Amino acid sequence: MTEPPHRPSQPTNVCVVLLDSLNRHMLGSYGGTEFDTPNLDRFAAEQATRFTRHVTGSLPCMPARHDILVGALDFLWKPWGSIELWEQPITRVLGRQGVTSMLVTDHPHLFEVGGENYHTDFSGWDYVRGHEGDLWRTHADPSWIGSPAMPARAGDWWARTQFGDIGLTRGYDRSRTFFRDELDYPGPRTMTEASRFLREATPHHDSWFLFVDEFDPHEPFDTPAPWAGRYHEEPWDDDWIIWPPYAVGAQADGNLSDAEGRHIRANYGAKLSMIDHWFGSILDAFDEGGLWDDTALIVCTDHGHYLGEERGGRDIWGKPSIPQFEPLGHTPLLIHWPGQPGGQTCDALTTNVDLFATIADVYGATVDHRTHGTSLVPLLTGDTTSIRDWAIGGVYGNWVQITDGVRKYARSCSGDNFPLSMWSNRWSTMPTHVSGYGELPMPDDRAVLDRMPGSTVPVIRQPFQAGDMLPFWVGRHNPDDHHLYRLDLDPDEQENRAGDALEREMTDMLRTALAEIDAPLEQLVRLGIA
Repeated sequence: MTEPPHRPSQPTNVCVVLLDSLNRHMLGSYGGTEFDTPNLDRFAAEQATRFTRHVTGSLPCMPARHDILVGALDFLWKPWGSIELWEQPITRVLGRQGVTSMLVTDHPHLFEVGGENYHTDFSGWDYVRGHEGDLWRTHADPSWIGSPAMPARAGDWWARTQFGDIGLTRGYDRSRTFFRDELDYPGPRTMTEASRFLREATPHHDSWFLFVDEFDPHEPFDTPAPWAGRYHEEPWDDDWIIWPPYAVGAQADGNLSDAEGRHIRANYGAKLSMIDHWFGSILDAFDEGGLWDDTALIVCTDHGHYLGEERGGRDIWGKPSIPQFEPLGHTPLLIHWPGQPGGQTCDALTTNVDLFATIADVYGATVDHRTHGTSLVPLLTGDTTSIRDWAIGGVYGNWVQITDGVRKYARSCSGDNFPLSMWSNRWSTMPTHVSGYGELPMPDDRAVLDRMPGSTVPVIRQPFQAGDMLPFWVGRHNPDDHHLYRLDLDPDEQENRAGDALEREMTDMLRTALAEIDAPLEQLVRLGIA
């Protein structure tokens, strides 16, 4: 009698390492040659399955984490914000099941309004201070002599060139003056503490979940020796540029020189290589503790970061208000699954809410609120080759995108970008650190109590109209600026096929997707497809 094939055992634990703004196309494991990423490449080759069609969902930073930790797309209902009353993060459910959860992070948005309650249901958390906008220090260190942190342009340099002094402050500009060696930088410190948890804490727990929310290689693109200047191809005598612009056409319009563009891109590469080096400490801890046998290791990101890539003949930098082109929206995903060999490839279409579903699947956890993901476990174990026909994503009040993994359609608003409402009971968003700027309009007498799909909890729904102050993330709108690409034929998205016969098919797919997730009807009206 033939024995049944061996089925890999379900892991007991999960470790997620989220590297913010991790560019898929710059990793060696995805064909990148510009920068060195030996540890991520080693992980992909020896221990992980490499997913080739993983795409963003809700954007940017905190909405993407909401996808992963709460499992529900939220960009169609609200911008950047905290966990709502009707939602249960995976950590709350795990805690009730006796699973120990730990957060190790240097991500400042988790500890300010708009992200203030994502950490509260972890069994423990370790916040490494000093990254990006973290208001860790109130003054610069007077003893700083320009080392190891190189003299750099202030965080408001780009805003000043475009708009004058708008009162923008960056906490990191003060924090970096207190660093004395590489281990003082937030990224290395975070990875050190995460590996410490793996080595010292996990033996004390029968089942555990570790979420490493590492803000590198997100800006500021600031590194010490030996990383600083590693990819510079020409002398640079000016203050370093560690804060990239968020702009379209910065070089084309003459606001950013080609040399400045190369310098910024090289500095991103240096930070990418530095955090890759420290990611190696995670791999070492797995090796030393024999964790590969019972622990799933997921390496993911929230989105990519434009570094001068061109679309429509215009260079793009940062995360400006445009559709999610491939450099930002097509992201890496590497997963080690116990019992499965490394070096495998999965071509199925996946997105970040599927990570929530996968984590829940490992622990047999369920939540009461409506979620939108499908577990990746059948893909990892070889029981199926596909889990979804489409993936949807976007930024609140902007383009809504859908892809089947080959075709991608981004639909903008039709007309004036209304109707548009915000659905929330917490009413918080990311601080901009701009003096005198209010990030969210308050609810007014137009607000009504409504219900989220699948929930009986009343929620404030605030409608907006022309002339209102809108949430920061809405940005500008380009009516009828739709984008349609055949990624199999045009991976660099140079031929916009909007207007072709295919657009009708993709519009029908988008309409179907919005109906399946019970998106507000006003979104279909706003997009002109009701």
